[in-house]
Amino acid sequence: MEDISKKYDNGEVTILWQPHLCIHSANCVKGLPRVFNPGVKPWINIYAAETEGIVEQVSKCPSGALSIINSGD
Repeated sequence: MEDISKKYDNGEVTILWQPHLCIHSANCVKGLPRVFNPGVKPWINIYAAETEGIVEQVSKCPSGALSIINSGD
C-alpha cells in the first residue's frame, strides 16, 4: 500500500498530513475544530484560523501524522 500525504497551504505555512501515521487521538479536532473537521472534505481548512494557532495545534499531534513545513517546500 502506498503512503499518501497531502499538503494544505495558506501562503504562510503548510500542513503536511500523512494519514498512514495517524493514531486517531483527535487532538487536532478537539483543539481546533474549525480547522480540523473530519465531517467535511477536505477535512483540513487551513484558512479557518490564524497561522500561529494552527502551528501550535499541529505541534500537539502525538503521531506526527500532522506536521508543519515551510510554504514552498
